[in-house]
Amino acid sequence: MFPPTRIRSCLPVISPMFKQRLRPHRPFRQTSTLHQNQTKAALPRNKWMNLRAIITRWVPLGSVMYVGWCYIRASIDYEISKIEIRFYEMFPFRVTSRIWGKIAACELPTSIRSYVYGTYIRLFNVNLNDAAVTDLSYYKSLSAFFTRPLREGARYISPALCVSPCDGVVLNCGPADTDKIEQVKGVTYSLEEFIGDNKWAEKKEPNYYNSLLKNKDNILHQCIIYLAPGDYHRFHSPCDWIATFRRHFSGKLLSVNPWMARIIPGLFTMNERAVYIGEWKHGFFSMTAVGATNVGSIEIYKDPDLRTNTKGNRHRIDESETHISFKKGELFGQFNMGSTIILLFEAPKDFEFDLCSGDRVLVGQALTTMKKQEKQQSR
Repeated sequence: MFPPTRIRSCLPVISPMFKQRLRPHRPFRQTSTLHQNQTKAALPRNKWMNLRAIITRWVPLGSVMYVGWCYIRASIDYEISKIEIRFYEMFPFRVTSRIWGKIAACELPTSIRSYVYGTYIRLFNVNLNDAAVTDLSYYKSLSAFFTRPLREGARYISPALCVSPCDGVVLNCGPADTDKIEQVKGVTYSLEEFIGDNKWAEKKEPNYYNSLLKNKDNILHQCIIYLAPGDYHRFHSPCDWIATFRRHFSGKLLSVNPWMARIIPGLFTMNERAVYIGEWKHGFFSMTAVGATNVGSIEIYKDPDLRTNTKGNRHRIDESETHISFKKGELFGQFNMGSTIILLFEAPKDFEFDLCSGDRVLVGQALTTMKKQEKQQSR
């Protein structure tokens, strides 16, 4: 046997040769289990961090980029494609509008009402001086603030034959002497699709346009007024007339702002709308309240049976015969947010609006000059 001294003398030589083999063994299973436990514990944290990053970073960033892109497209002459329009129409705006309606109807704490409404006033340039109540803490919810009444004397009702039914911007006005009517310059919609079948006329005619006229020497005229989110959200009767028929189209709830009206043909025939049809001094008269995104609720004061943005088939049509008389300037109904009012009525061929596209109007403002109407009344 080798003496101990000889073994110790060989160790420096043997040790490098067996360095890997003589290295202490590490507990593989214990390390692996610990690593797996640490990974499992870290997974929920990573998922939460990713979700929080999406909500706090990517969603705001994407929203800003989308709004910026919409602003760029609106500032230049951008022609939107049919695919983009189809994709836009697929969004569930009816569902989101119902959700928004419930949120807007929630009562807010008194302590934050001034801050919330004050922010809204600054964003949409609301003129609170025209409101009946200027104390912001008075309005319990956003919906109550949206539909605030006007103070006494805030609007002057012109003695003109036909006045503006609401505050807003005129998208288009003028004669509508064909079945295709301009919603904005160069973009049209179908008269029959907008109003529906003529079931109220006593005499049936094959030509839809002529079936609406009481006097064949007259033509139809239209006025489209867009209510922005910062405008007064109630609308009034534009003249003395009687509504004898109501038709409710449960359609889509696309945005009806002027930019969307320029790029989507037939926009007003797609959206949910309440059409009131009757007669005025010159014959046929109709007033239509068109719904829009976040404006699923259209309320007509003299027609409590009307229910808008309800669940069910969005292509359904509800009809009913009515006999409601309206006086010029009388309250007609209200929106929960900005939308559109469309007047379509029969009048002589020389009836002219004293307005043009882009003009801003207020409730009670004359749609024509008094001199023109005096000539028509004297005939």
